[in-house]
Amino acid sequence: MGKGLTAVRSLQRKHMLDSRVREHVQTSLQGIAKKARQDGKYRFCDVYRLINEEMLLVAWSEINKNAASGVDRVTAAEYEESLIENIRDLVGGLKEKRYRAKLVRRVYIPKADGRQRPLGIAALEDKIVQQAVVTVLNQIYEEDFVGFSYGFRPGRSQHQALDALWVGIMRKKVNWILDADVRGFFDNLSHEWMVKFIEHRIADRRIVRLIQKWLRAGVSEEGKWSRAEVGTPQGAVASPLLANIYLHYAFDLWVKHWRKHQATGDVIVVRYADDIVMGFENHADAERFLQEWKDRLRKFGLELHPDKTRLIEFGRHATENRKQRGEGKPEVFNFLGFTHMCGKTRKTGRFIVKRKTIRKRLSAKLGELKEELRRRWHQPVAEVGKWLRTVVQGYFNYHAVPGNMDSLNSFRAQVIWLWYRGLRRRSQRSRMTWERFLSLVGQWIPSAKILHPQLVSGLSSSIQRLATQLPQRDGLLQRRLVTPSVTV
Repeated sequence: MGKGLTAVRSLQRKHMLDSRVREHVQTSLQGIAKKARQDGKYRFCDVYRLINEEMLLVAWSEINKNAASGVDRVTAAEYEESLIENIRDLVGGLKEKRYRAKLVRRVYIPKADGRQRPLGIAALEDKIVQQAVVTVLNQIYEEDFVGFSYGFRPGRSQHQALDALWVGIMRKKVNWILDADVRGFFDNLSHEWMVKFIEHRIADRRIVRLIQKWLRAGVSEEGKWSRAEVGTPQGAVASPLLANIYLHYAFDLWVKHWRKHQATGDVIVVRYADDIVMGFENHADAERFLQEWKDRLRKFGLELHPDKTRLIEFGRHATENRKQRGEGKPEVFNFLGFTHMCGKTRKTGRFIVKRKTIRKRLSAKLGELKEELRRRWHQPVAEVGKWLRTVVQGYFNYHAVPGNMDSLNSFRAQVIWLWYRGLRRRSQRSRMTWERFLSLVGQWIPSAKILHPQLVSGLSSSIQRLATQLPQRDGLLQRRLVTPSVTV
């Protein structure tokens, strides 16, 4: 009993210590954010001092402990055994300029289209320092970033970007969609321009040198080292923020000025990292913008992917216009896992943007699930059922948007069939009957239902009114429906 009380009190003291550390760090960050908000041109000269022991402890609590290890092969569990000593040694290395960024270990993960995406896995201490620096810089740049930027930002999500695009097309006079993809953005990001962009806001050379160390660290792939002249590794903790800073100056501010001073009609913009969708009222605006955009990207060492960048007719008049010209249905475009199509409401026949899961994504997910089911072939039925429930519910949590019910039911039906076939093949002596299997389905496989709210295509006040009608427990949904989440 005595040992148990001692352990409980130890945990309580640790919790109190963590709370005090977080409160102190939060106070410092609030001061940085306030200064950035008050003066949009202020250059911060002394933010390196904030990368102290307290900030690194907070950063440690926020990194993914289950992520793969870097070239140093140090795991989170090993590092945590002497956490305070390790953090203090890391702080000493930063103060005495002994800190050196380690090589980034490169691995590849398969994409839905069959290609492979390169990921960079940084060493554990590099992740901690990067997380601390990102936490500080976020306070500054969140005051600068524009409303139509959604990727990898605190308090913003993929569904907010999807909602913003849907509301933008429905509310504005959109007749043309520019679906664009920057070719190899993370691999071709210019280090020289990156430093120039950072220096617009950061005058502290110590922070700039830290970022340069991460950019130039180099890559280790199958035991071979290569120098990094351009780009930032996907998967690194700092890469999303660096990408947003780069595109903020190379794209966001420019397009914001362009649509205000050069566009002759409505223009909407939604950007999630380097995945960009724009809507135009006038075809001439769209063509002129596309050409000027190509020229601007070339200045910063980037280019649009010729096969993934398309200008298509899309909007409330697209179906009628194409029918008059003797053409087929309006083309569709993909964004953040969903295919967007021109459709009509069942009751009134009015135009509506329909969304469904990208077919390749659905097939790829089912393929992964099939392989994993084979690996779990002889596990207890309840254990497999519990795992399937988390997989199906996780899939629904992202894809259960209004209008996507057919895709949800299709996914669920395929999962049920794969599980039934697997159980039938586990043994030649006892066959799983359909009646018995249906009871397992009812116990473990969630039913498909729409989990994301139906957006209103009218004024933002309508969206506000819909938000107030939601139950108080759905605070997250209410926050998603307020005006800032649909900035286009």
